[in-house]
Amino acid sequence: MMDTRRPTDEVARLGDEIYESDIRSEVEADHHGEVVAIDIDSRCWAIGDTVIVARDRLRAERPDAVDVWLLRVGHRALHHFGGRPLRSPG
Repeated sequence: MMDTRRPTDEVARLGDEIYESDIRSEVEADHHGEVVAIDIDSRCWAIGDTVIVARDRLRAERPDAVDVWLLRVGHRALHHFGGRPLRSPG
């Protein structure tokens, strides 16, 4: 497993900021429920149907990425137990 250079809460904060400013408008309408992997240092990102697909796509572009943030488009959390998404699909 890769070591992070930043504390987890900082990676989360920066990842959320990058998502809101650079990515959300590009993915929200057509990729609801998919996973976004964001390299915090380069701001490079990849999207996939699963965590593994998104991670592998990002790793192909940024093999040295260390601080990576993952989130699910249209949801408050990557994984959930019950609850509802932020909006209804469709």
